[in-house]
Amino acid sequence: METEAAPRSPARFITVGEQQRPSSLEAGMGLMYMANEGDLVGMKEVLESAEADVNFRDIDGRTALHVAACQGNTDIVRFLLDRGAVVEPKDRWGSTPLADAVYYKHHEVIKLLEEYGAQPPIAPMHVQNAREVPEYEIDPAELDFSNSSCITKGTFRIAMWRGIQVAVKTLGEELFTDEDKVNAFRDELALLQKIRHPNVVQFLGAVTQSTPMMIITEYLPKGDLCAYLNQKGALKRRMAVKLALDIARGMNYLHENKPEAILHRDLQPTNILRDDSGHLKVADFGVSKLLKVAKIVKEDKPCQDTSWRYVAPELYRNEGYDTKVDVFPFALILQEVSSSPHLSFSLLQQVMISAVEQSMGEESLSDLTGFESSCLNYGKEKRSGPMLLAAYHYNLWDYGCGEDKKNFQGKPKS
Repeated sequence: METEAAPRSPARFITVGEQQRPSSLEAGMGLMYMANEGDLVGMKEVLESAEADVNFRDIDGRTALHVAACQGNTDIVRFLLDRGAVVEPKDRWGSTPLADAVYYKHHEVIKLLEEYGAQPPIAPMHVQNAREVPEYEIDPAELDFSNSSCITKGTFRIAMWRGIQVAVKTLGEELFTDEDKVNAFRDELALLQKIRHPNVVQFLGAVTQSTPMMIITEYLPKGDLCAYLNQKGALKRRMAVKLALDIARGMNYLHENKPEAILHRDLQPTNILRDDSGHLKVADFGVSKLLKVAKIVKEDKPCQDTSWRYVAPELYRNEGYDTKVDVFPFALILQEVSSSPHLSFSLLQQVMISAVEQSMGEESLSDLTGFESSCLNYGKEKRSGPMLLAAYHYNLWDYGCGEDKKNFQGKPKS
């Protein structure tokens, strides 16, 4: 699953040699430490030093005021402000002490910072005209986190919304560092609003007019495919076919979207969820991307938010890619669904290294089926195509497609 940036730690100290004298560096580090520990007496002692700077910044641009706001220590915050701390310093992510206090819900600190002139953070997608608020907008006051718990290692939280449980993903401000990213995210939300498929997790809405910004989706309590496979072990053939087709249908729907295909780019078992009936749904489009008319996407930086195990080689090589970028992880997932154990680390390591070096031969994948090896081929032009075509080559079409035969123009051609 694409993953959300974790909450920032209070401080990350710079190392000696970054244009600061050792004495001032030591004093600054001490100041940050005392703010983190809530040691007001120790902080006073540090600031009595001639070398101490109340606005000292660590390697991430964070100050003692940031740290105190994160910890919710009102006395430390007041003391720093009275000693001349800048009220709204921005760290490398653009976050201020007030934004941190809002994130951690430290209401007394929020009130205090506002008394000293701090301005509430404005969401990057905020609009002045109420008529311009998107249809998918959800009032954050409607989200009840009182009995909230984290799922998928803190990426999502469970909340109550209008009487039902939903999954809520909080988005960090670092995702919206420029106007292009904001516009791209706005377009993606508008697209997600239109997606309706039984094998794709349902998008319910988003919070974009206030911070923190959030994405709200349906909540599937039965967990993900990874946990299911770990629990069940090797699956019977019929169940393996059923699960494989669920994934294929969901991904085929995304890839066939018009006018632009939707690439997942983070397809892996933890991003495939189970509903109450046991069917699978593709989830978490945190690093998804629209495939433009040119049919090939090229980026300045390869995707760094996905699990390396399931990343297609062209992303490692920072090459152009298309819908086949999702076929590579799909083949790995099929292998796991069919035989349960992961591919050996040595084989996967060989695939990854050879993919980067573009040196893998056909014999290197001899441990896999012909279809899986074609999907794992480091050259995407040799990789098997769309998801349902992949299912056909895996002998799933006649085995378990059922109603799918009526919904498509005959069998796909190999």
